[in-house]
Amino acid sequence: MEINWRLKQLTADEQQAAERLSTELDISLAAGRILAGRGLRTAAKARAYIRPTLDSLHDPFLMRDMTAAVDRLCRAIDNHERIMVYGDYDVDGTTAVALMYSFLRTQTDNLIYYIPDRYTEGYGISTKGIDTAKEKGCTLVIALDCGIKAVEKMEYANSIGVDFIICDHHTPGDITPKAVAVLNMKRTDCHYPFKELSGCGVGFKLAQAYAQRRGIDMQEVYRLLPLLAMSIASDIVPVTGENRILAFYGLRALNAQPSVGLQAIMQVAGIADKNITMSDLVYKFGPRINAAGRIKSGAEAVRLLITDDAEAALRFAKDIDSYNQDRRDYDSKTTDEALEQLQQDPMNSSKHTTVVFSPEWHKGVVGIAASRLTETYYRPTIVLTAGEDDIISGSARSVSDFDIYTAIDSCRDLLTNFGGHKFAAGLSMHKADLPEFKRRFEEYVAAHITPEQQVPTLDIEAEVELSDMNWKMYKILQCLEPFGPGNERPLFLCRNLINNRNTRAVSEGRHLHLDLTDRIVAMDGIAFGQGEKAEHLQNGKSIDVCFYLEENSYRGRTTLQMNAQDIKLN
Repeated sequence: MEINWRLKQLTADEQQAAERLSTELDISLAAGRILAGRGLRTAAKARAYIRPTLDSLHDPFLMRDMTAAVDRLCRAIDNHERIMVYGDYDVDGTTAVALMYSFLRTQTDNLIYYIPDRYTEGYGISTKGIDTAKEKGCTLVIALDCGIKAVEKMEYANSIGVDFIICDHHTPGDITPKAVAVLNMKRTDCHYPFKELSGCGVGFKLAQAYAQRRGIDMQEVYRLLPLLAMSIASDIVPVTGENRILAFYGLRALNAQPSVGLQAIMQVAGIADKNITMSDLVYKFGPRINAAGRIKSGAEAVRLLITDDAEAALRFAKDIDSYNQDRRDYDSKTTDEALEQLQQDPMNSSKHTTVVFSPEWHKGVVGIAASRLTETYYRPTIVLTAGEDDIISGSARSVSDFDIYTAIDSCRDLLTNFGGHKFAAGLSMHKADLPEFKRRFEEYVAAHITPEQQVPTLDIEAEVELSDMNWKMYKILQCLEPFGPGNERPLFLCRNLINNRNTRAVSEGRHLHLDLTDRIVAMDGIAFGQGEKAEHLQNGKSIDVCFYLEENSYRGRTTLQMNAQDIKLN
């Protein structure tokens, strides 16, 4: 698939700022361009960004309904009421439950947690969950990463005397549920300054507000930041503003003193001795935590994350590691069958969307399959499977800057339920409505998607010389971490590079080991999935390379290398 390269162009003011930063901070002009291009136009701003502080977090009481939420939580704890901590079954929901439960158990022992079953209850607040709260004697439920559209469920909970505090970050509907408090910075009547918290992040703000009200040492809340960092990384929220600060300190705490449960995950993932990064949270921690809810029960992930027993933690971690392997098998099978289904559709190549359905697919992996299909066809994608009765449900994934939530919302009269955000969503409908949904969804996307959104694009930070790619530059890049949406790892472009000595195809020809030079400086690298380009370089021809700069440790020696994301042949 052809990939567009989009090179960032600095304004005249940014270019002047880059030159100034280069002089004042004693860094290369290329490094100055990176800082200036990210809005860090003065040395003072650059230093403040490099050293974020928890003192910069917003006052949690700026969030709508926070005072009511803290009032109700204080009353429940003072009166020894039983509290249920309720959350979604994905990484964001389970880390939110683990964070809230771990914090509140320092305040009360009259506490339980609950994760709904993905298959029998589905996403969000369920009637079964409310009934369980009543049966267990819970008079207050703190719902995390769900609930913003639970209008009817709140009416039912109120009718049987169960109060709710809703902590959610998903796009609100037209009606706000009648709960004691609805914490969601995306409410139109909420003026909280930062709008992109994860569900766990909203729960963190409630814990922060409670600690502030009670005069509790804020370190009791901050020690739980590794869980929040995991939710920020896995839920693909922007790593900007408060999220960057929270992820920064969450990673620092995780690397300094991980909890027993997180240590166990690191052990089964084979990264116990590694410095953990956001990438590790996305690819090592997140899939294992998610696998519990996909294959077995999200409650097993919470059990692991809150335990203080090292032996039990390792046992629990091995369990979710095995679920993750099962998830991979289901994922592979579902993706292969979906691709085959699309290949048999004679109209597939002319469509702007992908919508596939099979009653045989495992509900726990349809979101992953949707992501895989998006990588293949690069268009808004929905993968559906059978639910209860005649209801089918599934997950949606989007492409560059296209708002799939709004596209689905345009078909809301055909849906029994839906929710999510710009890049990902979940939805359910009667099976009989699927043909009409496919038609209208395709029609909406075709009318609203732009040509640029239909082609994958790499945003390149700067065009550089190989001589710019040194350890001093790498140290500056490290200061911009943690990376993620909104604070992407810088991509660089080098043009007209040729084989130095040892460029070759590796791993049975699949990948490309790079040994490149601009005729002055040489650098090694790796290009996954691009082994077929070895012959071009070995024949003395040049290439342009779009790459990340990274460390490579081999046999006790650490060097810098390119991680090529795309290569264009000259």
